[in-house]
Amino acid sequence: MEFTALDYAVLSFYLIASAVLGALIGRGQKNINDYFLAGKRVPWWAISFSIVATETSTLTFIGAPAIAYTGNLTFLQVIVGYFFGRLLVSYFLLPSYFKGEIQTAYEVLNLRFGRKVQNFSAFLFQASRSLADGVRLFATGLVLSVVTDISDQWGVVMIGVVTIIYTLYGGMRAVIWNDVIQLCIYLTGATLAFFILLDRIPGGWSEVVSLAAPLNKFQFFDFTLSFSVAYTFWAGLLGGSFITFATHGTDQMLVQRYLACGNKKGSQLALILSGFLVFGQFLLFLIIGVMLYAFYQHFPLDRELEQMDRIFPTFIVQQMPPGISGLIIAAIFAAAMSTLSSSLNSLASSSVNDFYKTYWGKGLTETHYLKASRVFTLAWGAILIGISMMARNWGEVLE
Repeated sequence: MEFTALDYAVLSFYLIASAVLGALIGRGQKNINDYFLAGKRVPWWAISFSIVATETSTLTFIGAPAIAYTGNLTFLQVIVGYFFGRLLVSYFLLPSYFKGEIQTAYEVLNLRFGRKVQNFSAFLFQASRSLADGVRLFATGLVLSVVTDISDQWGVVMIGVVTIIYTLYGGMRAVIWNDVIQLCIYLTGATLAFFILLDRIPGGWSEVVSLAAPLNKFQFFDFTLSFSVAYTFWAGLLGGSFITFATHGTDQMLVQRYLACGNKKGSQLALILSGFLVFGQFLLFLIIGVMLYAFYQHFPLDRELEQMDRIFPTFIVQQMPPGISGLIIAAIFAAAMSTLSSSLNSLASSSVNDFYKTYWGKGLTETHYLKASRVFTLAWGAILIGISMMARNWGEVLE
């Protein structure tokens, strides 16, 4: 099989609909509180869905199946750490963000430690966020290049431009509600892939178990005390907790969502629910990887793949029915665009609130700040596209 005209039509419809919907949702913005925090009127369950969609990128969609294809389910131990880290953030950090009126996480540091600490932390966020999401954008371009004749560079530009359009005009309200839709799309796509694999594997689930179980591919826990083993319970608990305490507790991209909820209790509920959702989705993606291993034992690849990250995209384009392939590639795009749009909005928010209003635009009107916010959104979009062009030479995408 190959990517058909119907698949292209499904993918094109999704991209156009995302841009149009984002622009429509974001109408009526009057100030940066509307643009960056959606007026603080977003329901907690939508915030929870948005958190999951934001932290799930193309790296998850193609990287997690590749891990299980070559290994087992021990990556889930990291997700246990993710959940524990969320509990720590909910108890220790979230209350600080609802004491007074702030726009970014780093304004709290200014109140407690001074302007220099705020600026340095905001700079670290901008540097690390732009590098990380540049790689995520490249990964999506890589998927597109596998399934179509479009190069990864043009794929990056296409995804980047569409996401910039709806983030530029729609602001945080468009970002969050597009996230909710995108989460539903990519989980639907992954679920369809699961059932199609189940149908295509001779013998179904019992055959998956018979092939995978002797190789310990269903192993979840590994209590080994060794630095040479990548995924152990101790590494997952400590590493997952620390990285979540950092990303979900201090990263402006996530803190913005708590503030958009408008109250502490709602943001705590959103964050804890997201932990259960993330565990479920990673389990689904990893099981798909095990099933891909079973499938290719019966139907070997014609040629060896350059990168194992290509295994799921290869199955999608070669084995899925016309139309379904387009939907699942759209799902991969959804995962990428939800992260990218959040990144653009949070980077612009930090630029305006942590730097511009303090050093170059003191005492100006809300209309001016709203225009400046859109300029920064556009600028960061160009930077992320540029980074993604360089990321193609940086090795395996998930690592």
